[in-house]
Amino acid sequence: MAQATTGGTRPAIGAALVRRLVDDRFPRWSGLPLAPVEPGGSDHVIFRLGGELSVRLPRHEEAVGQAAKEYTWLPRLAPHLPLAVPVPVAVGEPGFGYPWPWAVSRWLDGDTATPGGLGESAAAAETLAGFLTALQRFAPVGPEGAEALRDPALTAEPLAARDHDTRAAIAATGGVFDAAAMTEVWDAALAAPARQSPPVWFHGDFHTGNLLTRGGRPSAVIDFGSLGLGDPARDLMMAFTLLSPRTRRVFRAALGTDEATWTRGRGWALATGLNAYRHYAAVNARVAAQTSRQIAAAIAG
Repeated sequence: MAQATTGGTRPAIGAALVRRLVDDRFPRWSGLPLAPVEPGGSDHVIFRLGGELSVRLPRHEEAVGQAAKEYTWLPRLAPHLPLAVPVPVAVGEPGFGYPWPWAVSRWLDGDTATPGGLGESAAAAETLAGFLTALQRFAPVGPEGAEALRDPALTAEPLAARDHDTRAAIAATGGVFDAAAMTEVWDAALAAPARQSPPVWFHGDFHTGNLLTRGGRPSAVIDFGSLGLGDPARDLMMAFTLLSPRTRRVFRAALGTDEATWTRGRGWALATGLNAYRHYAAVNARVAAQTSRQIAAAIAG
């Protein structure tokens, strides 16, 4: 999950505000019905606009900029990917007391993936590995690649940047999870050899909540707000949020992940799981269950 935030401005975002924004900025869609999508994400409030569009508005300042990043880069990545991804249609300007840009994208039908639905599917594990392989193969080369490498919005946060917060989370949750086991996983992740190859594209928040399914199969990957260039180990999070131990092995083999990358990936899964657990588990039973599973899977490897 994306890094949770606790401070800064959090404007009230209701249907009336979104209706005014859409009608004012994009009059051609003023007649389309608008309905909230629940549950929304931790970074965005989401509304369905008519039958073909969705509206995403940042909840907090740290999510600002995601709309512009997706609008710039997703159309370039999408043709190279084997699963559907959001197609940005427009970026709306602030207004009516709402302070930030917001996005309109094509609606993607599907159900949110669950471990109960896909966790034991070897075919799903191979499909997800294929998606990441395709994403990583679209190398940032030529003028477009140079543009991407210069884009500060795509700069990758190193795993070590989460050291202080992760150790604090381990200490705070020691009564719930095995603190010694978590510390061992975290120390190993930080000590693992760093990636020596050139940076590749990563989704950045590749977990169960951002995977859609149709007909019992993965169909789309959504929410590219954390899209960036760097170490693909962070995208191994899906292995620890969705898959079982058996299909995790299928996923790893299909992806061809080496030991150092897998170890760093466990660290990313642990750090993001702990972050979300600390911020949301007390108020959201669904997040509590998801992140508890993620943390346990990261410990197990």
